[in-house]
Amino acid sequence: MQEDFNKDKRKYFIEKVGELIKEIRINNKKASINKLANEYDLDKGSLSKIERGQYSIEFLTAWRIIEALGIDFSEFSKQLKEKLGKDFKLMDE
Repeated sequence: MQEDFNKDKRKYFIEKVGELIKEIRINNKKASINKLANEYDLDKGSLSKIERGQYSIEFLTAWRIIEALGIDFSEFSKQLKEKLGKDFKLMDE
């Protein structure tokens, strides 16, 4: 049962990361996925899956995407924390 709960938290986290990336892309850059992928040598299919919460993102890839969107990674982390909720934790204490 605990394993299912942890999978749900992981899935929730991945979905929120994708939602935030999409929001930043649309609000700040107003760039299409194609344009972002082409300009910054990112894989369009992976980027699309990330935004839909269907693909777990590596740290380096996240950093590249956030940098391409013109936002500081620490600001992204702050926004993600707000989106997840102040009580969200991936690991139980």
